[in-house]
Amino acid sequence: MCLAIPSRVVEIDEVSKTAVVETFGVKRKVSTMLLNEPLQVGDYVLIHVGFAMEKIDPEEAKKTLELFKELFPEEFEETP
Repeated sequence: MCLAIPSRVVEIDEVSKTAVVETFGVKRKVSTMLLNEPLQVGDYVLIHVGFAMEKIDPEEAKKTLELFKELFPEEFEETP
């Protein structure tokens, strides 16, 4: 079983075939080499082990991210 997390694209580097994506305020660089369609800033992609696996519908991405918050509320609590 694998768990892919929806992330929003915030930067794209066409030369290196990478993108910077953001999930819950955390940014990371991922490879876009496995994508078969064009990518734009603001798109949502599923990320697994450092690779953008596929683009997904923004509304579905937001629903999935909300579900993560419901399932793991302790991970999203504010720390003083």
